[in-house]
Amino acid sequence: MQTFHCTNCQNLVFFENVQCLNCQYTLAYLVDQERMAALEKDGNGLWHAIGGSGKQPSYRLCANYVEHNICNWAVAADEEGQLCASCQLTKIIPDMSVAANKAAWYRLEVAKRRMIYTLLKLQLPVEARRADGTGGLAFEFLADQTTPNGDKNRVLTGHDNGVITINIAEADDVLRETQRLEQNEPYRTLLGHCRHEIGHYYWDVLIQGSARLDAFRAMFGDERADYGAALKEHYEHGPPAQWEEKYVSAYASTHPWEDWAESWAHYLHMTDALETAHSTGLSLRPPRRDEPFMSTPPHPLRPGGGSFEQMMAAWLPLTYALNNLNRGLGRADSYPFVLSPTVIDKLRFVHKTVWERNSKPAIARAAV
Repeated sequence: MQTFHCTNCQNLVFFENVQCLNCQYTLAYLVDQERMAALEKDGNGLWHAIGGSGKQPSYRLCANYVEHNICNWAVAADEEGQLCASCQLTKIIPDMSVAANKAAWYRLEVAKRRMIYTLLKLQLPVEARRADGTGGLAFEFLADQTTPNGDKNRVLTGHDNGVITINIAEADDVLRETQRLEQNEPYRTLLGHCRHEIGHYYWDVLIQGSARLDAFRAMFGDERADYGAALKEHYEHGPPAQWEEKYVSAYASTHPWEDWAESWAHYLHMTDALETAHSTGLSLRPPRRDEPFMSTPPHPLRPGGGSFEQMMAAWLPLTYALNNLNRGLGRADSYPFVLSPTVIDKLRFVHKTVWERNSKPAIARAAV
């Protein structure tokens, strides 16, 4: 994530802020300008950014900002629809008659916005699902249901032909941690879920039927293998021995689709953290030459902003520092992964798949 400043007073602000704590101006993220801006009212429900040269364009606050305080993005005044580029992707929200669900919805949208920010900066197509249900992307945030006879219908987090479903129980820290421990996972977050499931969507968009399909099969395996049987094998018998030599996680060993999705999610983890390191000017200058060293990394979300090798050269020292900082705070490692040469090759494949595209980013628009 880049570093943001209030455009009125230059106070440091965060991507999730809705108000500058120094000058009290309303803040919103402007997708077209890629900045958090202080806003003042134009009238007729419109706002303009403070700061910058020349006449500033007008914006509306996202309807989920105004009505629910769930969002902090703005919509250009000349765009159709009342929802921002991220919120319009959500087609089903949690039942708001349940008091705890608003907090769950907020946390889910916070994670999704951070992911959408990265996707747009990577110049990946982000298109809202069309009204006829074909093409594009949609999110559904659903809860488990109890039937009249007491049976529970569980919502499974997953992806199906552009529709990403996330069980809102994942927004509950205690329940999510319980699931992580039961499944013996080193890492489980809302943002991780979003990044993993969007990986399945981009396999359909970028790999399926493309010139890269044969190279994908050579690297990850043949996705035509029976997916249901692979899941059954994984949950009954666990990952293969020494899975760490080939896969970024145990779950990645389940099937080539899951290997891709886990690798994709990992690549998005890397780009977010490396952009933060770049934006803050972070570097490591240890007193000994045999300790992890890092120059401030190039910006990972700009075309030509650095090779994959430069990303990896910065990534390994950065994760060493992150884990040591966490341990000093009495917390578990923030990066509980070990990257084998095979896994690094898979991450390189993701990197090339993203940056060898020539198309421009498609800002999501509401289906009508």
